[in-house]
Amino acid sequence: MSVGEFCNRQVVISSPESDIVSVAKLMRKHHVGDVIIVRGQEGEARVPLGIITDRDLVIELLAQEVALDSVTVGDAMSYELVTCQESDSIGDALEMMLSRSIRRLVVVNDEKSLVGILTVDDLLEILAEEITTLTKVALGQQARERRYKG
Repeated sequence: MSVGEFCNRQVVISSPESDIVSVAKLMRKHHVGDVIIVRGQEGEARVPLGIITDRDLVIELLAQEVALDSVTVGDAMSYELVTCQESDSIGDALEMMLSRSIRRLVVVNDEKSLVGILTVDDLLEILAEEITTLTKVALGQQARERRYKG
């Protein structure tokens, strides 16, 4: 299973020049906890530059009582963006998240353009589906044994 098969390709994006309030409104509108900051206009390749999360807004800006109109997204975003290739395995992505203690991986293609995002929540959903399938296999085996014993 590759990251490209499971990542969310509906990524909310913004530019580094955007104001903080507009990015917070994007998060609210799309019900997401992160916005990927990109370089590139509509129709161009979108190269991810950083990420800003709802936690960044609260912990780094609101709790510090920063004047929101004096800061751009580029000032507040995390530049230590961790990316993975869409061809990487889910196992490799999970290991990367674990080793870096992060909840989100930005997914890029061979040209380093934004493809999607893979989150811990996405991985939990995948694993839950697999566990459900394994449970059905086990229960099916038990039912089969009961039929043949009777």
